Amino acid sequence: MRLTSFTDYALRVLMYAAAHNDRLATIEETARAYGVSRAHLMKIVNQLTRAGLLRGVRGRTGGFELAQPPQRIRLGAVVRATEPDFALVECFGQRNSCVITARCRLSGVLQEALDSFLRTLDRYTLADLALDPASFGIALLPPEARAV
Repeated sequence: MRLTSFTDYALRVLMYAAAHNDRLATIEETARAYGVSRAHLMKIVNQLTRAGLLRGVRGRTGGFELAQPPQRIRLGAVVRATEPDFALVECFGQRNSCVITARCRLSGVLQEALDSFLRTLDRYTLADLALDPASFGIALLPPEARAV
């Protein structure tokens, strides 16, 4: 199994927001910190806001922050909110045309593995991933110079 880059960066955005919990973070500075496009991060921040994980503030001095304390944000919930599906094999999807589905035992084994994966992520929170702001290695703009 491989997480999408969307989920990967969603986790990174949350880590960035948690590290800068004393102020609003911006999409621009987060994009610079990770070296990714602003447009891609905008989609991610919007999704995380709709999922109730981030709170966005509009305007020239706006940005985003965690919508709840990092110790309440379970990694499994983030992955469930950002991954498009968990169809590890064809028979997990809606367009299953596998001829052995009725007798196959592979789907049960893979479902057990997926459940274990998500249960493991559910044991950890964003607080478990906490980093110091300096870990991101960028020079931050002063609040008056930040743009959304």
